[in-house]
Amino acid sequence: MIISIDGAFLDPGDARLPVDDGGFLYGDTLFETIKAVGKRFLLLQEHLDRLELSARLLDFPCDRKRLERTLTRATQHLSAPVSRVRLTLTRGSFEGLEFPQEKAARFILTASPWQEPDEEEREAGITCVFAPNRRVNPLSHLPQMKRGNYADCLYAANFAKSKGAREALFITDSRLLLEGATSNLFLVRGDTLATPPAGEVVLGGIMRRQILQVAAQLGLQTEERNIQVSELDDCDEAFITNSLVEVLPIAQVEGCRIARGELWKQLLGKIREQEENKAP
Repeated sequence: MIISIDGAFLDPGDARLPVDDGGFLYGDTLFETIKAVGKRFLLLQEHLDRLELSARLLDFPCDRKRLERTLTRATQHLSAPVSRVRLTLTRGSFEGLEFPQEKAARFILTASPWQEPDEEEREAGITCVFAPNRRVNPLSHLPQMKRGNYADCLYAANFAKSKGAREALFITDSRLLLEGATSNLFLVRGDTLATPPAGEVVLGGIMRRQILQVAAQLGLQTEERNIQVSELDDCDEAFITNSLVEVLPIAQVEGCRIARGELWKQLLGKIREQEENKAP
């Protein structure tokens, strides 16, 4: 594993954070998970844009230029074909509940090899279950963000694993589909692509945004709207997205088969093509 704290690269055994850090005490962190292929970060500016926006909304210290310098140095250490890179911001050490001064802030970069879904898994489609808990946003006056207070998603993801499923889908008490524990959700019907609206409980995912942009380029109708669980029964296909898996089609939810289509493949191919064109 590659570890950097405040720009200094350390051996894993030497990496230390104090026990009074707000991330440990309160889960008060912001983070982004970024995919690296070889030594190239995918959708890096989009991730940094979102991190910077979240930091601004929460009055969280965020030195983007310093983060970018550390990411550039990290490429020297990346050796795996694909890596999972995480950037985490913390306010630093707390005394009581008062936010520390800005100079106390820390940032942590970690990177480790990532095993992508293979083509066999993509073609077969994944199994999903409904999360037994509800998706929450402790800061309900603000949009959903990638914060260290991650208990709802952590519990749901491990519930899915215990059931032999790839992903847990959050639903509301009125049986509206929201998102996965680690993903956004899309349904296709005809030439229309629908996804639940981002906002208080649904994260505005980086790959979600890419899918919506590419779908528009392909001439598809897109809808960000409430989606009932019952719509899984008559959709033409469904898939999940995030920055690591990119696009994964769904084969069944709670033991019920989901219709399969090919749009996911077209969208994924277009997104990868655009990323390749960005490469120097």
